Order: sequence, then C-alpha cells, then structure tokens
Amino acid sequence: MQEVYEFLKKCGTYYLATMDGDQPRVRPFGTIDLFDGRLTIQTGKIKDVSRQMIRNPKIEICAFDGERWLRIAATAVEDSRIEAQEHMLAAYPSLQGMYQAGDGNTQIFALTQVTATFSSFTEAPRTVTF
Repeated sequence: MQEVYEFLKKCGTYYLATMDGDQPRVRPFGTIDLFDGRLTIQTGKIKDVSRQMIRNPKIEICAFDGERWLRIAATAVEDSRIEAQEHMLAAYPSLQGMYQAGDGNTQIFALTQVTATFSSFTEAPRTVTF
C-alpha cells in the first residue's frame, strides 16, 4: 500500500475511471492520502464522480511517472468521518478554499479490494493486492 501511495504522490495527477450507467468516465484527480490504514481519495458530493462512485463503487486508476505506469482496480467505499476529511484537507491545504471538513460537500472514499499493477516497457508487470 505504501508503494502505491508513494507512486501516486510522485505522479501528482492520476486518472480515475468510473461508470456512468453503461458509459465509462475518466477524469484527472490529484488527491491521495493514507488514513486509518487505507488509501483514500477526495471529491465533492455535488460532483458527478461522487454520484457515479455511490451507484457503482468499482473504479480504476491509472498513473504514469515517465517510466512506469500503475493501474489500480478497487472498490471505493465512502468514509464519512470528519477525521478522514480533516486528514485529507491537512494533506492538501490548497483545497481548503473549496472544501471544509463537515461542510456537507467534502467526501472521502477509501479504496478497498485493491489490485495494483506496476508496468513498464522494460520489466515484467508486478501486481500487489491489499
């Protein structure tokens, strides 16, 4: 889990895929945190991505660091605790202009049932699960 977290932090931006009915949706994301022993991401409840993850919590993430890429398949489970929101916002102070812990919009999702595959053109893929 730590290696996946560090890779995503290094990349800064990763791409999150959700399902909107039968249509996949992909968008850039940038929040990743370790909270209470789980990887977490953050969004706003008013966004389509929030509604999509609530309806179908199976997500995928893809990131590239210039040499290797990471593909993650996971289930996104909402963590509604204020502590999770506070922890994320402390890690990303730039978000505090748009989000506040307990504001009714800030939303944290923990990634569960994670399968993460590191790949490159020069090495065999390596998969970790947690």
